[in-house]
Amino acid sequence: MSSSYAPAHRTEGPGQPGRALGNPVRHPSGAPAPVLTKRAFVLILMTLLVPGSAQIVAGKRRLGRAALRVTLTVWALALLAVLLLLVSRSTLINILAGPVPSLLLVLGLAFLAIGWAALFLNTLRLIRPGLLTPTIRPAVVLALVLAMILSSGSLGYAAYLLNVSRDAIGSIFSGSGPTLEPTDGRYNFLMMGGDAGADRTGRRPDSLSVISVDAKTGSTAIISVPRNLQNAQFSAESPMRQVYPEGYNCGDECLINAINTEVTNEHKDLYPGVADPGAQATLEAVSGTLGIKVQAYVLVDMDGFSKLIDAMGGIRIKAGGWVPISGPMVDEANGIHGMPDGWIPAGDQTLDGFHALWYGRSREFVDDYARIQRQQCVQQAMLKQLDPATLLAKFEDIAKAGTKVVESNISSGQLGSFVDLAMKAKGQDVSRLTIGPPDFDASFSTSPDFDVIHARVAKLLASPSSGAAADDTVLQPGTGAGPLSAAGAAPATDPSPSPSTSDFTPVTTTPDGEPITEEMLNQFKRNGDEQSIRDLVATNGQCAPL
Repeated sequence: MSSSYAPAHRTEGPGQPGRALGNPVRHPSGAPAPVLTKRAFVLILMTLLVPGSAQIVAGKRRLGRAALRVTLTVWALALLAVLLLLVSRSTLINILAGPVPSLLLVLGLAFLAIGWAALFLNTLRLIRPGLLTPTIRPAVVLALVLAMILSSGSLGYAAYLLNVSRDAIGSIFSGSGPTLEPTDGRYNFLMMGGDAGADRTGRRPDSLSVISVDAKTGSTAIISVPRNLQNAQFSAESPMRQVYPEGYNCGDECLINAINTEVTNEHKDLYPGVADPGAQATLEAVSGTLGIKVQAYVLVDMDGFSKLIDAMGGIRIKAGGWVPISGPMVDEANGIHGMPDGWIPAGDQTLDGFHALWYGRSREFVDDYARIQRQQCVQQAMLKQLDPATLLAKFEDIAKAGTKVVESNISSGQLGSFVDLAMKAKGQDVSRLTIGPPDFDASFSTSPDFDVIHARVAKLLASPSSGAAADDTVLQPGTGAGPLSAAGAAPATDPSPSPSTSDFTPVTTTPDGEPITEEMLNQFKRNGDEQSIRDLVATNGQCAPL
């Protein structure tokens, strides 16, 4: 530090021998005001950039050396983490997500935050604000406080967020379990949505879809299974084949979404040691029905789904038609609701959790397949819009909303691998298939030929690099793939693929050109003219994420 300060002089006080004061950094008394000001800001900067260095040059060297050793150790560990991130990102995430390492990291960050704050307070003592001019003193104190917030405060907040994520991981994922391996190069996850209260006996999934991700490329496809599908086929290794060797064919009540209830109430003994036999049996039924191995499931409570979308800041979609927020049921036998509580208009929309939930679950005035299309669109919008910036900005809310996931059989030990997989999938087009209209024709049977379904799923998931026969009938993102007759026979030649699901014009007017309004739709409802409503909202299955 350059200064005109005299290189050496002596001061004496009452009863005090003179001592040399040639170093204004260690002995600031008597130094000129500009030197003291520069010294103060330099000590703050040193504590911010190299904790412990200010104490070494201006104060307690023993404290400074101890702090500097901690600083160098933290730097070394951070460098090691960066190298591991570059070499094996999933390994680093798995380490940090582990219950013991994450706890140690939370405690370590908290300790560092407290220690760094203590060093700043010690630095303030070393600065000796009483020696500064009155005009400079507030600026120095403010700079020190800001530096403390930037450093110690950031570490403390990081410890808090890590503890939030640690709690969320513990709530959502099982602590242990078998390592899941890709099948035919893909991971297949069953997503089930339902209303799960405190008493979960009798729970029926309201929606069933498989998210299939290529283990190498992250290429993603969504396959939706209608909840009213009959004669679902159990996979070869399923214990339920002992009960239904020819499929779930006990009559009209044996829909695929009833498997959870039946197994939970009547066949738990077939799944010893399984946390949720009903969910596992449903997974096996979806596996056998689609002809693929589904390795894991996640069951999401509808309330949790709504909170998650709110935490994300909503989702953006292009809606093809008006969607009702249905009122109370007035004729359960015929599925007739009372006056709608509201409407979601056609066109570009930003939906909060409540409206996104209704957009995905409403099926009044249309069939179940229109609802499935909207559910796929909501899933695609969430995948597209949950980007790193959104995750970082809303991490705490998203993590807390994530605990509303009722259950999953994914082990927390494999979380890193799947986070890595999600990052590969980010930004890629998502292919989709519905086991029913619009990807099969309107005569699609709820008890179809499963060999045909298996072939269509195999086409969807075929990878050019795998050598599979991916001909022109392979589904492209957002396209249909030709009809399937009720008897299950595929036509000899599939029609030309339909245009992308984003290539549509939302229906916002009547055929006469009059704008469709909420009041118009409600007036038809008051008049009992539900057919006019059906005609006007028939396209509400069309949807595209924005």
